[in-house]
Formats: sequence, C-alpha cells, structure tokens
Amino acid sequence: MNGHGKSDRPVVPAKPPNKAAVAEVAEERGLAKGNAASETRPGRRAGQDVPNGLDRVRRIAATDKEARFTALMHHVSLERLWMAYRDLSPKASPGVDGVMWEDYGQDLVANLRDLHDRVRSGRYRASPSRRAYIPKADGRLRPLGIAALEDKILQRAVAGVLNAVYEADFLGFSYGFRPRRSPHDALDALAVGIERKRVNWVLDADIRDFFTSLDHGWLGKFLEHRIADKRMLRLLRKWLKAGVIEDGKWSQTPEGAPQGASASPLLANVYLHYVFDLWADWWRKRYAHGDVIFVRFADDFIAGFEHQADAQRFLADLRERFAKFGLDLHESKTRLIEFGRHAARRRKARGLGKPETFDFLGFTHICGKTRDGRFGLRRVTISKRMRAKLHELKDELMRRRHQPVPEQGRWLASVVRGHCAYYAVPGNSKAG
Repeated sequence: MNGHGKSDRPVVPAKPPNKAAVAEVAEERGLAKGNAASETRPGRRAGQDVPNGLDRVRRIAATDKEARFTALMHHVSLERLWMAYRDLSPKASPGVDGVMWEDYGQDLVANLRDLHDRVRSGRYRASPSRRAYIPKADGRLRPLGIAALEDKILQRAVAGVLNAVYEADFLGFSYGFRPRRSPHDALDALAVGIERKRVNWVLDADIRDFFTSLDHGWLGKFLEHRIADKRMLRLLRKWLKAGVIEDGKWSQTPEGAPQGASASPLLANVYLHYVFDLWADWWRKRYAHGDVIFVRFADDFIAGFEHQADAQRFLADLRERFAKFGLDLHESKTRLIEFGRHAARRRKARGLGKPETFDFLGFTHICGKTRDGRFGLRRVTISKRMRAKLHELKDELMRRRHQPVPEQGRWLASVVRGHCAYYAVPGNSKAG
C-alpha cells in the first residue's frame, strides 16, 4: 500500500493533558495521538520541525496502522533543509569535513541547492562520523559520533519527515527526543504513576551500551513495517554504515548508531518501540496481576509494579526479550527495589532500613512524606552530578578570574539560571 490511501477517515486530535493527568493519558496514548495530528513548531530536537506539507502523511499514519509509505523523500525539500540548518547549533563541533555552521552559511542557498540536488539524484554520500568522548558521571567515557555538517542538516530534515509517521505509532510512556515532550514530562508522569497507582516495587533498568549494540538487521526490518520508500531506506543505511574516524583511522560500524547524530534518537526510539514498548504493553495486559507503570526516556526506563512476583517475572522475561534483539541489561546497574507508599512501613516491620532510592533523568527519587504525614515522592539532584557541576564551575571561574567582575557575574548568573530551570522541582530547594 502506498502513503496516499485511506485519507478520508476523520482524525480527532486529543485534548492536551494537564500535568496531573499526564500518566493516565500516557498509558492511553492520548498525548501521542494528539501530537501526531496537531500543528508543529520549530525547535532544537531532531525532527521537531514538521510543516503542514506532512499533514496528509500524519493523517494516514494515524488512521491506517498497516500503511507503508512509498513516497517520503520528496518531503525532504529545499525549505526543509534550510529549516534544519537554521535549527543546528552554530557553535557545535565540526565533523570530519571540518566545516563550521557559519562557514557553510556564507553561501547557504547555493550549498543547500547542491545538497538537495545530490540527494535527489542519488549522488549524496554520507561521511564517517568523527569519534569524540565525553566523561560520564561514573568516570567512564561516553563515545560520541560527530557528523559532518551536511549530514547533520540532512539527518535532521529526514528525522522531521519520519516523525510525521512515527508520532502516530509511539506509545504514551515513551518521552525521549519526541516533539513537545521533555525530561520534565517524563519525570511528572513517573511521579504521578508512583503516587496514584499501587506501586510497591520499582525496576531501575540500564541497557548496556545501547547505542553501540543496536542491530542493523533488526532495525531495517522494523523500519520496513512503515517505510517502503527505497530511497529513504538506502539513505538511512548509508548513515549507519558510514563508519567512524578516530585518530585518523577509519573503522566500520556493523552495528550501533552514532550517539550524537541527529537521526540516531529517532532510530533508537523506533528500535525500542518494537523491542520494548509494544512488548511491555502486551506483557502488562497478558501477565500482570496488579498495577504496572512504564516511563521510558530514550534508552533509560523505569517500571513500577504492585506485586513483587510480577516484577520478578517481568525482569526475567525482559532479559530473554532483549537477548533476542542483541541487547543486554547492565547487571550491576539494574535493580529491583521495594519502593512506594508502603515500603517504609513494611521494611520496618521486617527489621530492614529505609527504602532504597533510584536515579532517573538527573534526580534521585526517595520515599518521603508530606507535611501531614502522607506518602510523597521526593526528588533531589543526584549528588555526584551536583559535585561534578560544582567542580566544573570552580575550574571555569578560575579560568575567568581575570575578567571584569560584572562580566563574571553575568556568566555565573546564566549558569545558575540554566541549572535551576532543570533542577528546580518541588522539594529540591536544597540540592537544586
């Protein structure tokens, strides 16, 4: 079936939820359907810019779950490439081409026309990613793949087109790198789920090296469920197979997606949509004997359970499920803990200490109490992140110590505002 059939079916956009209802709406996929059918706005996350030219694609994707789209590449227009360029960070590190955002913009119209012509004629060639590393909170280094500037532009434009299809498919408990969905939305959904559902056990799961373990064969099969445009599929394969350059040497990439590339977040969401989201939702309906909640942000997810037996079975089944698709849980970072409104009382009755805590999206989640003695979820900044931030701040202040004091003050104020914009959640006044 092509992407132009069955467009006469009506689509009723879902009413956007308020914060208090976000968990319930997410489980029913109301927010996902609303995003798929509503107008979009430009932004910085990959694929967020989806103009009205894709409205027909969104309508078909929302109303016909069996539709396979055969004509998507023509949506990668010159205008879309321009918008993708505009949304890139001008200060981003260059890829192997060494081309900076400002340099490319010196003759922007001609450069984008040339890129557009090469894509349309099939002459476009993907460049290898430049390998770089950033420190992780645990002291290890996280590998990044920095794409060449034209690859960044084209990947962002393609992600915008594909989002028009997949926003109709993605489930409500998936939050990472999706239009109008932020880490705070995921945190709010988790808080509402824990406080309003009967959650007594939490699975804090960590996928080992997800972005370097993603299986290209399986990803291709998943994409073909919805995408039948051979030019689009070839383009995606070019990026996955382009390889990486590190210390001047090229190496192939038989698996994985470059973490840091504009297309990788969407491809990761597609992979986990089929490997985890659909399966977890089916598992809950098929096997759970009590309440179960899920919140996923990219490759980081939390599951909450009413019954310990459900949690233990889910964890065992999840390991088996992941193994089939080349994924593995990090044993030392995956924990099943007693958590929720009854955890403190039950643990005390068994002679145990306070409930354990878990980390998610920069916050440590703690079983606490409200002023009137009821259960209340507390969220505080992860201590090691706070220490790392203060250390980084000290080093930068030392580097700027010769600047005029007012200039130092303006810089420091901007850092504090940025930190508070993310970490200033209720109950986190001391750590935030």
